[in-house]
Parts: sequence; C-alpha cells; structure tokens
Amino acid sequence: MRPQRLWGLLIAILLLLPGVSRSQPFTCGISLAPLMPGPDADPVDVADLQTLLQNNRYYFGPIDGIYDEALAAAVRAFKQAQHLEPTAVIDEDTWSALAKEEPSTSDATTKPKPTGRMRVEVDTVRLRLTLFVNDEPYKSYPVAVGKMTGYNWSPVGDWRIVSKGVNWGGGFGTRWLGLNVPWGTYGIHGTNKPYSIGTRASHGCIRMHNRDVEELYSWVPVGTPVRIIGQAPAVKLRSQLRMGDSGQDVVKVQQHMQALGLQIDADGRYGPKTRDQVRYLQELYGLPADGAIYNDMYYLLGLK
Repeated sequence: MRPQRLWGLLIAILLLLPGVSRSQPFTCGISLAPLMPGPDADPVDVADLQTLLQNNRYYFGPIDGIYDEALAAAVRAFKQAQHLEPTAVIDEDTWSALAKEEPSTSDATTKPKPTGRMRVEVDTVRLRLTLFVNDEPYKSYPVAVGKMTGYNWSPVGDWRIVSKGVNWGGGFGTRWLGLNVPWGTYGIHGTNKPYSIGTRASHGCIRMHNRDVEELYSWVPVGTPVRIIGQAPAVKLRSQLRMGDSGQDVVKVQQHMQALGLQIDADGRYGPKTRDQVRYLQELYGLPADGAIYNDMYYLLGLK
C-alpha cells in the first residue's frame, strides 16, 4: 500500500477512536502525511519544496512539481547541513527548517489586550485580516487566502469562531480558530510556510504568521464574529430554498437581502431569521408569505 494511503487509513482509524475529537481540522486542504519522492507526491507541495530549496541554494532545477532523484539529493544535502536525518522524506521538522519565520507586515504597534466588542474582518482582495473593537479598527495583519480556483475559494460570508486549538502542527502552525462554515472545515490558523503569507495560496482557510495568530488567538474568544469579504465563486441556485437548507447559494441570497437593508447574517443557513425576513419581503410585495425562496423571490432579489 502506498504511504499516502497508509496515512489516510491511519487518520480515518484515529477519528473513530474514543477520545479523539472529530472537530480537529483534518480538512482545509492540508495533508498530514510526510512528503515523499515519487509520482504520488503532491505537485503543489513539491513546487513549494523546490522554491524553498532554491532560496536556500540547495536546488537549481526547474519548479515543476516533480519529486525526482535530483530533488531528493538536494533534500538530503539540506537535511544533513541542518543536522536532521539525511533522508528524502519531508516532515514537519524539515518544513520548519526550510521555511524560517519571516517578518510580519502587521501593524507593528504594540497594543494591550483589547476590551470591548470584538469582530474580525478578512478581506480576500487586500489579503488582510483586521480586528475591530467597538467597530473601530484595532490591528491589521497580512494573510494568505484561498486560490480562487475549483473548491479552493475562501468562504465569503458571516461566520463565528466556534473552536480554538493549540499546536496541531504541520500546515496548521501554532494556533487554530475554527469557523462555523456549514459546507466544510475552515479556519484561521498559523502556517509552516510563512512565505505564502500575502498570496492566494491556501485551499480556503486563512493563514497567518504564527506570531500573529498567537496574538489574535489570545485576544478573541469563541463566539467572535468573522466576516470574510471579497470575490466568491459562481453559485448555481437551487429551484427552491426553504428552512433547513444550507450552502453557498443560501449565502448569496442572504447577501442580497442584506443589500436591501435587512438585518440578517450571511451564514449559509436557512434558519428562522432568514425565513422570517423572506416572509416580510413576501408580504411587502404581495406574494404568498410561505417563507420559501423560489423564482419570484429570486427575481425580487435581483438574482435572476
């Protein structure tokens, strides 16, 4: 059995064991398995490896995402110089040695722990995360966001921090702040690839420098609102939406309702608040007030 499959099987077994939290972020597009030579190596991770080895002047070949023997030789030479076991396997210690923490471009002002009403806004266009206190900007940080391709978009919408974790390691860095996105596991977390900060490099999560996410983690409690703004992928609207539905199309409907001035979160969940606001619009425009979204409501909201 291939090593990557063995790791996948091990993770699946761990999730079934008593005492292992199923809320741990085993998605977010980050592989927990070591990177190994051969055709099964993730080309994105291999390209990162090639770039870092070039920066450290151990590799002078192409950035082609292929983990061949030439790259393996460069890895062994680098690891030997770092007093690591000189194998071609890239584990967490190797990534850490390759990707030295770089200076952050966050607001350098030293500030005390804030008091007051806190919320977080992530701008996927400007690639910045800003902490607001009592609706005033308090501190801003650089981030990496989703690649805006396929399923790698960062989830635009209104979320909340629902979990916090320390030192999951690897691609999650030193801190994890989980978000309540209904169609996947997304969060704000650190990284062992600090060079990716300030780019569109993730599979949807929000990456921060470890020192920055540690500061944010120490300030914001579970329940803190997080708004992600910017471009979102094209969404196919279902023929009808009603209570209990969830998804990116629900976010789109809720955002258009917000644009009409309705007080509603774009949280991707068609709950009682969304239903009641839909009923309000239906009554206002003389439509049957059943609280469901269908063609007439789509037209009313400017979605068709």
